[in-house]
Amino acid sequence: MNSGSSASAGTGLFHARRVLVTGGTRGIGAAIVQQFVAGGASVATTGRHPPSPGDDTAVFVQADVSTPDGVRAVADRVLAEWGGVDVLVDCVGGSDAPSGGFAVLDDTAWTRAFELNLMSAVRLDRALVPGMVDRRRGVVLHISSIQHRLPLPDSTLAYAAMKAALRTYSKGLAREVGPKGVRVNTVSPGFVETSAARDMILRLAESREIDEATARQAIVDMIGGIPIGRPARPAEVAELVTFLASDAAASVHGADYVIDGGTVPTI
Repeated sequence: MNSGSSASAGTGLFHARRVLVTGGTRGIGAAIVQQFVAGGASVATTGRHPPSPGDDTAVFVQADVSTPDGVRAVADRVLAEWGGVDVLVDCVGGSDAPSGGFAVLDDTAWTRAFELNLMSAVRLDRALVPGMVDRRRGVVLHISSIQHRLPLPDSTLAYAAMKAALRTYSKGLAREVGPKGVRVNTVSPGFVETSAARDMILRLAESREIDEATARQAIVDMIGGIPIGRPARPAEVAELVTFLASDAAASVHGADYVIDGGTVPTI
C-alpha cells in the first residue's frame, strides 16, 4: 500500500499522504492526529467543538459525524480540498448512556450508540472508500473496543454491541475492497486513560455512591484486570494505528488488533 511508514520512526514518512481522522480533538483521536502530523501527513479531523489552540491539522470540520448531515459536511470538505484521502481512521465513538444495566437503556440510548459507533464509520466509508478503490490504493482503520468481546453491562452494553457490529462490518468490507487495493483493519483498545474514560469513571462513582479511585478499580475488575498493571496510553494506540497505515503493514489486512495490556484472555 502506498501509505507511508510509521510516523514514530521519523518525520516526513507520511509526506504527501492525505489522512482523515474522525473525533481527532481529544483522547485517542487527538493522539492519532499528532502521530500523523509528526510523520508529515496532511491531516483533516472532525469534532463537535473547535480544536484546541496550536492544533496542527490542515483541515478541521466542526461536525457531528453521528448524523448523516455531519458526515456529508466532512466528506464534501475533504473532497473539495483534496479530492479524496489516502488513509481514513474512523475513530469517533463512545457512550454517554446512564448506568444501571440493560433495563435503563431505552430506544434513544440504543439509537445514539448505533449512530455514533457504527453508522458514522459506515457513512464515511461509503463516501470516501470508492475514491480509494478507483485509485487502487488506500487504508481504512476502524477503532473498535475489546468490549466487542468483553461487554460491560452496567452502562456500555449498547456501545459494546455496536463495536461488535463495527468489527463484523470491517471484516466484510476488507473482503470486498482488499482485492481492489484498499486495506481495512480494526484496532480494539482496552481500558485507555482518556478524558472520556474518566467521565465514565465519574458516572460510575456517582451511580454507586463510591469514590473515584474505587470506581476506577471497579472498571479494571469488571474487564477482568490488566496484567501489565495499568491502562494503555492514547499515544500507544496511535503508534499501532500509524504502523497499520504504513507500508510496513502492507500484508496486514482484515485483522483486528487488540491493545489492552493483556485483558482479553487467549482463546
